[in-house]
Amino acid sequence: MNIRLTFAVLLSLIACPFATAGKPNVIVIMTDDQGWGDLSAHGNTDLSTPHLDSLARDGVSFERFYVSPVCSPTRAEFLTGRYHPRSGVHSTSQGGERMNADEQTIADVFQTAGYATALFGKWHSGTQYPYHPNARGFGEFYGFCSGHWGDYYDPPLEHNGQLVKGEGFMIDDFTRRATEFMSQRHATGKPFFLCLSYNTPHSPMQVPDQWWEKFSHKDIALRPTGGKKTDDLTHTRAALAMCENIDWNVGRLLAKIDELKITEQTLILFLSDNGPNGPRWNGGMKGIKGSVNEGGVRSPLLVRWPGKVPAGKRVAPISAAIDLLPTLAALADIPLASPKPLDGRNLAPLLTDPEKATATWPERKIFSHWGGKISVRTQRFRLDAEGKLFDMIADPGQAKDVAAAHPAITQELKAAAAEWKQSVLNNSGKDRRPFVIAHPAVPWTHIPARDGIAHGNIKRSSIHPNCSYFLNWTSADDNITWNVEVGSSGKYEALLWYACPQADVGSTVELSFGKSRLVGSVTEAHDPPLVGREHDRAPRTESYVKDFRAMKLGVIDLEKGAGTLTLRALKIPGRQVMEFRQLTLQRVK
Repeated sequence: MNIRLTFAVLLSLIACPFATAGKPNVIVIMTDDQGWGDLSAHGNTDLSTPHLDSLARDGVSFERFYVSPVCSPTRAEFLTGRYHPRSGVHSTSQGGERMNADEQTIADVFQTAGYATALFGKWHSGTQYPYHPNARGFGEFYGFCSGHWGDYYDPPLEHNGQLVKGEGFMIDDFTRRATEFMSQRHATGKPFFLCLSYNTPHSPMQVPDQWWEKFSHKDIALRPTGGKKTDDLTHTRAALAMCENIDWNVGRLLAKIDELKITEQTLILFLSDNGPNGPRWNGGMKGIKGSVNEGGVRSPLLVRWPGKVPAGKRVAPISAAIDLLPTLAALADIPLASPKPLDGRNLAPLLTDPEKATATWPERKIFSHWGGKISVRTQRFRLDAEGKLFDMIADPGQAKDVAAAHPAITQELKAAAAEWKQSVLNNSGKDRRPFVIAHPAVPWTHIPARDGIAHGNIKRSSIHPNCSYFLNWTSADDNITWNVEVGSSGKYEALLWYACPQADVGSTVELSFGKSRLVGSVTEAHDPPLVGREHDRAPRTESYVKDFRAMKLGVIDLEKGAGTLTLRALKIPGRQVMEFRQLTLQRVK
């Protein structure tokens, strides 16, 4: 017997609020913009996803599982068990992606129960404390906090708040980190809760040659239904190639689980965050990403736990991302004391004994919302955002409005939608929360261009803020501001991540907050090329990126409180000040 390892296990159990012996490891795999139809198990013959298909074969698959129409709302609903507007999430960028700081997350629940918790990949729920993943129950974080990234090869990432450089293709890198984490935690005997949050097949459409070569000229047999051939085949080929890369990485994860001999102790879930990011085959459903129709919100949900969850079973009752927190807590036998009412249901009975539970499962309504539009799903019907009613069993493509044939049901669902709008959406979009900087819990704060407001001539590098930077900073009247709250008074070193050609070196800039001022100059040229285009398999709308350099501006004295953080130029000897990507504050005293 390994005495050292046994002692480590005992120590970990003593340190835990709850005994963790015998509790399952939990792995949640969430992909980004992968539609229900992007799996061969769902009938797509244009690609092959054998490892994902194996989760359905060896576990339970849900026939009608629903998420939100876009990224961060789904993440909020998974993390909190509550509809996303309740937690303050109302957009996908510039602060609207943040869950309120008083929300309890699923990672909080598992961490409190003694689990080692980790997230690898895309977070998309806030950058600064107390919205950072390390502040929301994840002890280990490696990835990026934004909604999308500009280049998937060797990108700038974070590791527990520290800026690092990724290694190779991002999805492959996240999987490698996840398998290393599993090995380390398995050696301690402490169960783990692991979220593997892949950022593909979200655009930009990048995938290694190994997968692209199969699809670059492939004849796509399955196309969108409805009589319109509006799909972009290049985009579709890239998306399917990215899905096969995802499947390969899931295979790597499953192989590591087998290698560690923890297969029967590990509960795995797989889902996507919304419908497909383009009009490609999706089982004949209406709607894609961003839509509250069936195709925009239906996601795979595959669950494997050998010996606990029966193999090859299908669950018919409707369910949603809001159900995952209470379900996983129940399966791990963790007492759930939620500080706020949950919208989700515990699906554990449907997983452990699907046939018995389905026979007595109560009816419910699931609400989908985005962009002011609301739809309501029951087991049989969907009321769309225009008030049309569809029989989803007889008409899964939502082609025939049957409201006139079912007036009572139509009125019932319209009333339910109105009530949900009043109770859940009442304050949605009225976001006055500042960005918290200089939080006392951490010595650093990252303040990206994404969260700033440009004034004057300054423009974003893309219409999509998430991975953008500011350019065209040409006048002393131009400035960048952030609505912030300083969490802790102190002295902070300010670093500007910038790019500037030799001809424009010499500008003087000022960073200010309240009565505090910090002035510095651009003294060194840094003029890197744009990157990302060389890896794209299809045209993009997201920003290309650069290898921005950190410039030490100096130390600023910040007083606790709310106000406006402003970056402006005092002198511009060239045609521009700089291109600006991010401000980082590091506490020095």
